[in-house]
Amino acid sequence: MSEAKPAAPAQSGGLPTIDVNEYGGKKEGVRQSANRRLFMQLLVFDLPAAEVEDKPRELAAAMRERKLPGVVYADANDPRGAGLLTWSEDPSIFVRGVRPLFSSVLSRAVLRNDFTMMGRTYATGHEPNLLHSLLERPTENVLDERFPWHVWYPLRRSGAFARLEGPEVGELMREHAIIGHAYGQQELATDVRLACHGLDAKDNEFVIGLVGRDLHPLSHLVQAMRKTRQTSEYIEQMGPFFVGFVTHRVAP
Repeated sequence: MSEAKPAAPAQSGGLPTIDVNEYGGKKEGVRQSANRRLFMQLLVFDLPAAEVEDKPRELAAAMRERKLPGVVYADANDPRGAGLLTWSEDPSIFVRGVRPLFSSVLSRAVLRNDFTMMGRTYATGHEPNLLHSLLERPTENVLDERFPWHVWYPLRRSGAFARLEGPEVGELMREHAIIGHAYGQQELATDVRLACHGLDAKDNEFVIGLVGRDLHPLSHLVQAMRKTRQTSEYIEQMGPFFVGFVTHRVAP
């Protein structure tokens, strides 16, 4: 996770210049920048008992017909539960494309609002290929046929974290990154990291998606992160956790 860039020094009119670009590492000697990002949304809902088996397949077919990419999940913790992950650079797709599904193919579904998650991809400032990290890597991870288990959860850090100075923040983030890279190197888990400042009903700051071949390493990774300083000292709220098993993938 990264921190928002501070506003530039005030101009002659007294107001700061606001920079909403994402920045990556240098490429051919020039620091990469882009004003693009991907929005992703997870909706969780219950289905009538008679629709649990067939409705996910119908949903995937409707998404293909409407050219709406996404992932359909069976909720591992709810026998009647399902999840729908969708994405676009244009967040209005959640209103224009996803919303109509709940008045047609999902008309009898009961939305579980406490599990709704939405966020946007962001850069840490070190990405060797900025646009790939922002727009392609997250969808490659969730669409990867090798990874049927996905765990999604939001989190919020305490105000004390926001007051830390740059060097200490860097140290805390490196501790997290080393653990995450270790799991990724052994192909035990990979992640999707989204910022959700101002987008989450409960004022969470980030949405994390963990994807993998097996469920145990995803749980193990969450457990390992609990021992880091960032989690043990500065995380104020985590969850709820949605544990999904992929039943259908709809590629762009």
